[in-house]
Amino acid sequence: MTKTVTASQARNNFFAILREIKTPGVSIVITYEGHPEGVLMSVEEFESWQETLDIMSHPEEVAAIEEGMREKERGEVVTLEEFKKNLSL
Repeated sequence: MTKTVTASQARNNFFAILREIKTPGVSIVITYEGHPEGVLMSVEEFESWQETLDIMSHPEEVAAIEEGMREKERGEVVTLEEFKKNLSL
């Protein structure tokens, strides 16, 4: 969920906003003179975005994820126990 507040509202309610962004998926867009200027989100949310951007910047990782999704759709999956057995663990 994204909420929008003015810079003045953000300043006046800063600590309440910090509490609010701790909720997973919540971010706050801050506007100044009617234009969006910044976003506040939790550290966890920010790190998740960074990780996603990092993965998306490596085509080979994206291709591997997409292939895994296609394999799942085709039912080409194994249980953890089967996987361990195949590795002789």
